[in-house]
Amino acid sequence: MFWKTQARYQPGKLVGAFIFFYGIFRFLIELVREPDAQLSDFTQMTGLHMGQWLSVPMILGGLYLMLTAERRRQRVEPIAGTESVA
Repeated sequence: MFWKTQARYQPGKLVGAFIFFYGIFRFLIELVREPDAQLSDFTQMTGLHMGQWLSVPMILGGLYLMLTAERRRQRVEPIAGTESVA
């Protein structure tokens, strides 16, 4: 993403993408993983494992960072030699 897109000029987009995709990957891995024995009642009540619940804030936070990256102040100039906006 750093080299193929303009994400390097949008602060937070790369970090947001990492957190988002890590959360998605973690959520999917928890589908095949055996749930913790001490949390079996919680899993039956909610339908999701604890690891999946902990992945949801990562997914939402990463999505927020990616969607709001364009509105943040640009700190790195795409062309060398121009005045900095910082």
